[in-house]
Amino acid sequence: MLLVVDVGNTNITYGVYEGEKLVSTFRMTTKMARTSDEYGIMIRDLLGANGQDWEKVTGCIVASVVPNVMYSLTGAIVKYLKVKPIIVGVGTKTGIKVITEAPKEIGPDRIVDAVGAYEKYGGPILVLDFGTATTYDLITEKGEFTAGITAPGIRISAKALWEDTAKLPEIEIKKPKSILAQETISSMQAGLVYGQIGQTEYIISQVKKESGYDNLKVVATGGLGRIISDETDAIEVYDSNLTLDGLRLIYEKNKK
Repeated sequence: MLLVVDVGNTNITYGVYEGEKLVSTFRMTTKMARTSDEYGIMIRDLLGANGQDWEKVTGCIVASVVPNVMYSLTGAIVKYLKVKPIIVGVGTKTGIKVITEAPKEIGPDRIVDAVGAYEKYGGPILVLDFGTATTYDLITEKGEFTAGITAPGIRISAKALWEDTAKLPEIEIKKPKSILAQETISSMQAGLVYGQIGQTEYIISQVKKESGYDNLKVVATGGLGRIISDETDAIEVYDSNLTLDGLRLIYEKNKK
């Protein structure tokens, strides 16, 4: 049984695989200081609550964009699951060649998404991840990571609205009934959701124009990606498990 771990800025997402089948997923918040013992007990408990026996975990792979949790988290995996995790980073075999001007600046989460998208859907492909930030990454037909765009995520934009203005409330992020809002909450929802749709469609169009890839596949993932992908034909596929699948694929390339 393989445990894959995606450490994001907001959540740590865990996936459990039996072979190629994803049998369970669970999450915990990232922005909370925890010891290795706390991580270990929580991971064991969450595995158990999801019907998985921690003693059957034979491998683990971790991709992280939050360095300060890694010491405790990896220590927990070694101590409580009895496996040494593969950490996605420089030197990890991925099958993706990064040909940007500063390859080492590309986050492991984006590489993992690129691997998942390219292996599952082929190239050329544009990978959108609607996470804490919204990212757009271009992978060529040869599996080359050639360009990336980074924009504020929907939650970041929403948080800026209600934290930096005196009278705007914290709201649920969802599509309102109409863009023609007539009160504060739906007004904010319209701006956030339709604004993200407009940004997404324009960036996709511009990437196709400048790259010359008229046949570019567009795949989205990430927590709020479903809301956006349901509202635009510019996104062909929404794949909620793309990052977890990418981690599994990288593990297979490196487990020996």
